Amino acid sequence: MYYNEDTVIYYNGNFVKAAEATTGLYGQSLHYGYAIFEGIKSYKTAEGTKVFKAKEHYDRLRRSAELMHMPFNYTTDELVSLTYQVLERNGFSDAYIRPLVFCSPNMGLSKAKESYLTIQAWEWTNGYLANKMRIMTSSFERPNPKAFLVEAKVSGHYVNSILACQEAKDKGYDEALVLDANGNVAESSGANVFFEKEGTLYTPAKGSILPGITRATVLDMCKELNIPVEEKFFTPEEMRGADAAFFCGTAAEVVALESLDDVQFTKNWDDSLCALIQKGYRNLVQGKTLDEFKKSKNALELETEA
Repeated sequence: MYYNEDTVIYYNGNFVKAAEATTGLYGQSLHYGYAIFEGIKSYKTAEGTKVFKAKEHYDRLRRSAELMHMPFNYTTDELVSLTYQVLERNGFSDAYIRPLVFCSPNMGLSKAKESYLTIQAWEWTNGYLANKMRIMTSSFERPNPKAFLVEAKVSGHYVNSILACQEAKDKGYDEALVLDANGNVAESSGANVFFEKEGTLYTPAKGSILPGITRATVLDMCKELNIPVEEKFFTPEEMRGADAAFFCGTAAEVVALESLDDVQFTKNWDDSLCALIQKGYRNLVQGKTLDEFKKSKNALELETEA
């Protein structure tokens, strides 16, 4: 599914066949989840293949290494260059890219003395036009930020995500909405969340969330499109029955939500500000501008006033 006999990856200083790459069985990353990673996407644009927000992703990878006390000496520019080489060697344009930093053999609980980098990629064209998702409030909470460095994208943190997502699927839903320790909405199992109510978008404030790069992009879009947006703490009760809502993340892009705990979001999706964000985000990743969506927003406001 992710590679074949011809797929090339970057692995600790060399470009090698994915099918021939090996790693040891005595590392902290395998045994304890002591690894960091990023999820990045590239797109076919009029100017060729472009990696979306490459600098932001690799700046965060380097910050994650720093927070987790992992020795990691690659610069952002080097990481971006290696990524384009992986894409070129595989002939990929629309692709998902997975850089992973893992540690040398060490069965103790001390910080790593050495780390290794791999950059993998596979073709990926879905995301933006995913069906509306039925979500449920999870019984699992996000990790306490006093126990984990939640701003770092750490492999071990995602055991929590697997538990929350699988619980939702087992109960017949598409995804989970996970709360923080105070009962406030945090995020999904792997994406940030926004909801729309009376012409304003709301998203959870920082604290227990991984403040995603797509989330930051949406906040920038709201500013450019003059869409009111607030970062605040709120409960699932405040979100249920709102006008519209979406999850956003590199893999998901901007995906519409149908309901929360079987309570429908009330607005026709195509008439919502959320839909404008979805379309505008698609423009951005394809290397276009938001100008036409500024016009769409103005038209929507006039229609609403009428």
